[in-house]
Amino acid sequence: MNKLSIFSDADASRAQLRSDDPAEIRARLNQAGVRFERWRAGREIGPNDSHAEILAAYSSDIERLKREGGYQAVDVVHMWPGHPDRELARCKFLDEHRHAEDEVRFFVNGRGLFSLHVGERIFEVLCERGDLIGIPAGTPHWFDMGAAPEFTAIRLFNNPEGWVAQFTGSGIASQFNRLDQE
Repeated sequence: MNKLSIFSDADASRAQLRSDDPAEIRARLNQAGVRFERWRAGREIGPNDSHAEILAAYSSDIERLKREGGYQAVDVVHMWPGHPDRELARCKFLDEHRHAEDEVRFFVNGRGLFSLHVGERIFEVLCERGDLIGIPAGTPHWFDMGAAPEFTAIRLFNNPEGWVAQFTGSGIASQFNRLDQE
């Protein structure tokens, strides 16, 4: 089940709000300029489906987002507990960073914890199967896939080169929850 926790960026010990209501999560994130949607596949997705089959199952939503956001590239990423690059990949996303373009992720399966630094608040968003999050360009954030990651996600990019981060140098991410703690 997806969850939203909102904290002051000065106090990681006490959430100002916690919710698992998708409508409230969407409303709170939309107020912060963040897109949050729930998608359903055009057909059942199986564990052995190819990336092309996964993209085809969500093609109408993908095409809608491409039109609305000008996204030029789409791919599928899959991470599992035994993935040889899981630790390196996890560390890459754990520090606060921003992008010159939107970061758009749809969780086909599994889960991940996005933490967004919006103004003086931290929005921790636990995304799970069926959740799409669209983080606007320039928004400081970090992502935790957990120590034993298990997810498949569709990624949409404005930049055809894919994921390019600008790290803020702030240590704030280490003060807040990790996926295994939320």
